[in-house]
Amino acid sequence: MKMTRERWRAIVWPGVFTVFYSAAAAGYCLSIGNTEFLFYVGVMIVLGAVVGAIHFKIGFTRECLWGLAAWGLMHMCGGLVKVGGDAGVLYNVWLVGEGYGRGIKYDNLAHAYGFGVATWAAWQCVRCSLADPSPRFGPLLGAVLIGEGLGAINEIIEFTATQVMPKTNVGDYANNAWDLVFNLIGCIAAAVLIKVGSRTAGAVDMNHHAA
Repeated sequence: MKMTRERWRAIVWPGVFTVFYSAAAAGYCLSIGNTEFLFYVGVMIVLGAVVGAIHFKIGFTRECLWGLAAWGLMHMCGGLVKVGGDAGVLYNVWLVGEGYGRGIKYDNLAHAYGFGVATWAAWQCVRCSLADPSPRFGPLLGAVLIGEGLGAINEIIEFTATQVMPKTNVGDYANNAWDLVFNLIGCIAAAVLIKVGSRTAGAVDMNHHAA
């Protein structure tokens, strides 16, 4: 019972935050007739339910839950915030340089961040089944592959949107491929940070005991 209360406390505010911006995004989509992003809001609801179910099973950290919530907001803003020029929406804005392979779009940043957080969440799931929960190479590689696999599923969802709706902002094959590249960059970066963070925490703990 105590564990359940702790998990409720961890998820309540990230959950309220996610429900708030998802409801706002759905209302906005309805007001402008944006069926594509209304579809994605539906996907967000399903994913939120999945995250909640896994959380009550294994217990994500509060920071990871907020990271996932922020990713959702980043996605909603990317597709709905209007910008000037040819970009149309935030997702299409080049933040550094311009052109695939030469610059970085908001979309690229969202993919790297989002699937980095997904890899972090995957690691928290993986370590629950390990006798030694320290971030060793094999389990971390598994988390990276799970994160990249989730990225591939995301591309399938985007492809599905192109098949069921007459007009979308999904992008072409090059966009699809670069999404996968930035997904992998984010997944690997998350694994490195998990490893470095564990070493730092271990060093702090050793210093504490020595004192």
